[in-house]
Amino acid sequence: MTSFYALVPAAGFGARMGHELPKQYLPIAGRPMLYHALKTLCDCEQIESVFVVLSPDDTLFQGYDWSDFGGKLQTLYCGGETRADTVLNGLIASELEPDDWVLVHDAARPCLTKAHLQKLIDELKDDAVGGILAVKVADTIKRADDKQRVLHTEDRAGLWQAQTPQMFRLELLTLALQQCKSVTDEASAVEAMGLNPRLVAGDASNFKVTYPEDLRLAELLLRERTCA
Repeated sequence: MTSFYALVPAAGFGARMGHELPKQYLPIAGRPMLYHALKTLCDCEQIESVFVVLSPDDTLFQGYDWSDFGGKLQTLYCGGETRADTVLNGLIASELEPDDWVLVHDAARPCLTKAHLQKLIDELKDDAVGGILAVKVADTIKRADDKQRVLHTEDRAGLWQAQTPQMFRLELLTLALQQCKSVTDEASAVEAMGLNPRLVAGDASNFKVTYPEDLRLAELLLRERTCA
């Protein structure tokens, strides 16, 4: 019987935040951002273990309390120079079965809901390829030149904004990342193999914290959910 696992690459720094602390440890609602990204995954009964992949030089993780997750959270100190390297190293170190499903989730997406996680699993568990959470592009998209002047307006029909988790079987994702490491998400590596991942509709609340103002929005969302 196929099992479900999650993997969270957390070996980066997040320079665009303009902060001395690595982005995944910045505080949101009284906890490090990474805690919130892990919690929804660890709370899911179908997910057997959650692997967090850290830099070999990480000295901060052990300074926080992760006891809420019990033995479900597994730490791997094998992060690489890029996201793709970190995910690939984590997949290899996890020693899972080839047909096991792995849900790769950004440490900087702390607002993933249980409902969207469950929707992703339900819609993809029998899929031949796998897929990702995503949202249809609603804004008008401009193509710019190197001087930030508009070249033209893109046709947004059929455009989706990729999110995470991105869910693929271990063997397929490992092979894809071994063959194509110059990618910014797992689906791109799978696409490079000529496959077509499925898009599962999420919503804008599952945004990636990239800039300082994103921290305030994430804080509001998480506190609102806590009070609901």
